[in-house]
Amino acid sequence: MSPARVIPGLRSDQIWAIPDRLNMARQCLSQPSEQVAILDLTASDPREVTFGDLGEMVDGIARALINDVRPGDRVGVLLSQSPGCAAAHLAIWKIGAISVPLFKLFKHDALSSRVGDAGLKFVLTDSEGAALVGDLAKPVLADQIGQEGPPVPFADTSPEEPAVLIYTSGTTGSPKGALHGHRVLTGHLPGVSISHNHLRQGDCLWTPADWAWIGGLFDVLMPGLALGVPIVAARLDKFTPEACADLVMRGGVRNVFFPPTALRMLKAADQTIPGLRSVASGGEPLGVEMLAWGKKAFGLTINEFYGQTECNMVVSSCAEDFPAHPGCIGKPVPGHEVAVIDGDGRPTNEEGDVAIRRGSASMMLEYWNRPDATTEKFRGDWLITGDRGVWEGDYLRFVGRDDDVITSAGYRIGPAEIEDCLLTHPAVATVGVVGKPDPLRTEIVKAYVVLKPGAEAAEQELQDWVKDRLAQYSYPREVAFLDELPMTVTGKVIRKELKARAAGEVIT
Repeated sequence: MSPARVIPGLRSDQIWAIPDRLNMARQCLSQPSEQVAILDLTASDPREVTFGDLGEMVDGIARALINDVRPGDRVGVLLSQSPGCAAAHLAIWKIGAISVPLFKLFKHDALSSRVGDAGLKFVLTDSEGAALVGDLAKPVLADQIGQEGPPVPFADTSPEEPAVLIYTSGTTGSPKGALHGHRVLTGHLPGVSISHNHLRQGDCLWTPADWAWIGGLFDVLMPGLALGVPIVAARLDKFTPEACADLVMRGGVRNVFFPPTALRMLKAADQTIPGLRSVASGGEPLGVEMLAWGKKAFGLTINEFYGQTECNMVVSSCAEDFPAHPGCIGKPVPGHEVAVIDGDGRPTNEEGDVAIRRGSASMMLEYWNRPDATTEKFRGDWLITGDRGVWEGDYLRFVGRDDDVITSAGYRIGPAEIEDCLLTHPAVATVGVVGKPDPLRTEIVKAYVVLKPGAEAAEQELQDWVKDRLAQYSYPREVAFLDELPMTVTGKVIRKELKARAAGEVIT
């Protein structure tokens, strides 16, 4: 038996162990073959996908890749919620390669920047995705998945070997790829279970969040498979309270991860959803009013949790274990040492930087090909999240972001990528993008634009310019034209002043 590092688990009598050899695909396919893994609601007729079915899909894809993909190669996955999406990631991990989740709402520029930065060998996708990525598309996902043949052995990987490359929002430049090892799933399991009042037999998980993001992929899909909790796969082309409630009923969903915007939309429609055992939410504090509404709408207390792409599921609430503290995002999850530190890297009881000590199993290995950015992410032994917080007893209160990231409808949007896109428009001279407070979306993307002398451009034209090149959710919902922008002496836009201007525009 190989020695193991131990991570405290869900309860005092349980332990999460990370062995010397670990492959996430094996971890996710360890349940009995006849057990239901995924309830597929993507077609008109629901179907149950067992672990045996999923394993065959995984092997079919793995056989289609294994002659062309070497361990460590990067392979993109451009698929919506579906059994095929789950199988694609698992097949890539099974052969020792690195999966790169991609989002269908990305347009050409957003996709090409990630594809190019990662150096993708292929992109596993369907006909819709193939139209977006061209020659890189490997459409192995169809009714007959992959290639027939003998079972494919699991690659002999270590917990530290790279397995998945997930791109961040790009808050200070182009999006950065957070590279994670095979231990990342183990690092998520305690927090995911805690946020659902300890997952157990009879539970069934679903989220409206796309599986291209860490919240969908590692807060729901892969933990559900690893723990043997059925996952509902469904596509909501447009999230509506009515469609959400119907899906929960049809899928027999018991446990939901709702982004805060989905909760606000449900609240605005006064939509109740009975029959749930747990509702988890992360991304921003919900506050007293939302928690009180949740008790009425769901008959339970919403559990908030906290993390980021670089190190996820490190703080969580758990109504079964301790009362919610409105305005706080919970307590540290066992196995993750969380602190609020000062500028010298010392823990403090005052407001400071939220940080996680090295050694957390869900912590990234590095930023892909960004050694300087990796170094800057740490302060001594602490990974700096970029958020500000303060302790209230053993509860962590989230104070605010220390960067310029925009939180809109549950998405974290980096302004730099939008600014770069707008600067490619022939009429734009300079631009500054910030978040403007919004009661429904938390913030909307607002662009302040200075046009070139004699040039003309309408708001809709610039909005469409971004829509056609980046993700549909990241276009500026408002565009204002200025004669000049506030700038530093080195020529950088002072976003702080633009954010204050945007906040002043809000009518209360």
